[in-house]
Amino acid sequence: MRLFSTAAVLCGLVTTSVYAAATTNDTTYASTRLVLPNDFKPPRVFKNTNLLRNTNLEKGYVRETVNVVVENTDKAPQDRYFLPFSADIINKVGGLEVRDKNAPKGGKFEVESTELMSSSPNQYFVVHFPESLKPSAQITLSISYYILQTLEPLPAAIEQDGKQYLSYSFPAYATSAYPTDNQKTKIKFPNSDVPDYTETSGLKSGTDPERQGSTYTYGPYKTSDALPGTAGSTISVRYEFTKPVIACSLLERDIEVSHWGGNLATEERLWLRNDGAKLSKHFSRVGWAMKTYQNLPTSAMSDLRVPLRPGSLDAYFIDDIGNVSTSRFRPGHKKREALLELKPRYPVFGGWKYSFRIGWNNALSSFLRKAGEESYVLKVPFIEGPKVPEGVQYEKVKLRVILPEGAKDVKYELVDGAGMPFRIDSELGLLKTFMDTVGRTVLTLKTENVADEAREGQLVVTYDYPAFAIYRKPLTIAGGLFTVFVTVWLVGSLDVSIKKR
Repeated sequence: MRLFSTAAVLCGLVTTSVYAAATTNDTTYASTRLVLPNDFKPPRVFKNTNLLRNTNLEKGYVRETVNVVVENTDKAPQDRYFLPFSADIINKVGGLEVRDKNAPKGGKFEVESTELMSSSPNQYFVVHFPESLKPSAQITLSISYYILQTLEPLPAAIEQDGKQYLSYSFPAYATSAYPTDNQKTKIKFPNSDVPDYTETSGLKSGTDPERQGSTYTYGPYKTSDALPGTAGSTISVRYEFTKPVIACSLLERDIEVSHWGGNLATEERLWLRNDGAKLSKHFSRVGWAMKTYQNLPTSAMSDLRVPLRPGSLDAYFIDDIGNVSTSRFRPGHKKREALLELKPRYPVFGGWKYSFRIGWNNALSSFLRKAGEESYVLKVPFIEGPKVPEGVQYEKVKLRVILPEGAKDVKYELVDGAGMPFRIDSELGLLKTFMDTVGRTVLTLKTENVADEAREGQLVVTYDYPAFAIYRKPLTIAGGLFTVFVTVWLVGSLDVSIKKR
C-alpha cells in the first residue's frame, strides 16, 4: 500500500475527543506529547494521605488499581498530578485510566504522556484534574493500568505434565512523586498455591503479609518519613498459573466499508506465542492425548474462542498451511453473539508460536448511520480477536479502516471500554484496489501495549461521502467497458486485407 500522507503522534485520554482530521488526502498531524527537562522533579504540592494498591495476577499480565487520597498542601490551587513509573517498565504500561473514585460517572481524567528523559530513573504521566484542587482540599483518585511482559516462569522449563509457576517482583512502597502517609498492597492470585513469597520484617508489627485464601496483604505501612520515590524493599512472589501466557507480537486488523454492497468486512491477522514455561523434554503426542482426554489443566494453548458481533457471517480461518479444519463457527441470531472456535494444528507450549488470520462479514447498517446529507458515523469494535480466561496481551496493534473511494474530512475517536490505549499514532492515506481511480481513503491507527480488556472499546469514525461518489466505481466500470467495445469496433472496422493495385 502506498500512503500519501505523513504520520505523527496523537496523544491524550481516549475519552476526550482525540481526532485525526483531514480536509484533503494530504495532512500532517501534530504531536502533543509533553517534553520535560532532563533534571525535572515534580513540585511538592500534594500529599498522599492514604494509598491502597490492588495487584491482580489472575491473568497472564499484571493489572493494578491504585486508590489514593490526595491533598493539596500548597497555598495555590493545583490541577496537575504527576504519576511516575520506573524507566524499566514505562514502555510496558498500557490502559492507564484515572477517575475520581467518589464520582466515577464523571468520566476519565485527561492523561498526558511525556517524552522519555534519559537521565531520570523515573518517567512521568501527567494527570489533569477537571477542576483545580483548592488548598487543603482532598480528592480520591482511582488509577488503573496494566503492565505487560513482566511475569517470568520459574522454573523456566518444566516437563510436559509438570506444574507451571510464575514469578513477579515489585517494590514494597508504591512509587509516587509525593509524600505518602499510609499505604498497603493487596495481591490477588489465581489460586492458593503460592509456594514462595517475601516476608517482611520491621515494616510493620505482626505478620506481613496477611493471608486470606488467594489474597495476600502487605502493610499497612506508615511511610510519612520516607522520601518521595522511595521504593523500600523488593517483594517477590511465586505462584501456580495453570494456563498459557498468551502474547501477540503483532495484530493487524482491517475494517473495509462498502457503501455500494452494504457490507462491513473485517479481517484480523495475529502472530501469537506462549510466554510460559518451556518444555524440558521432547513433546509427547501420547502424553498430550491422555491429558486432553482427562481434561486436565495445561500451560499449553490448545484452543481459542473468538466471539463476534451478532449477525456475523462468512467466517474464514487460515494459518500458514491453509484452512484450519479443526474449527467451528456458530452464527449469531438477532442479539446473540456469533462464536468462532479454533484449535491450532498443535498445542502451543512455552516458547512456541502460532500465526493465523480470521475474517468475517457484517451488514453495514448495523455499524453505520447517516449524520447529515453527506456525513456518516461508523462505530466498530476497537479490537476483537480471541477471548480467553488467561487474557491476551498485544505488543503492537495496527488497525486500518478502509473507507469508500472519495471519503474525506475523516475524524476518529476512541470511546467506552476499559484499558483503552492512550497513545495513538494515526495516518491518513490512499489504497488502490480493483477498478479504483484515485484510491480508497484509509485511516491507519498504530499503538502498543494493549490487553484484551480493550475488547469492549469502540472506534468511532466520522467522514463525509458525497452522493455522487457512490457512482464513481460503476461509472468507471461502464467507461472501461465502453472503451473496450469502441476499441474492438475500431479494430474490427480496419481493412487489413491484401488487395491488388
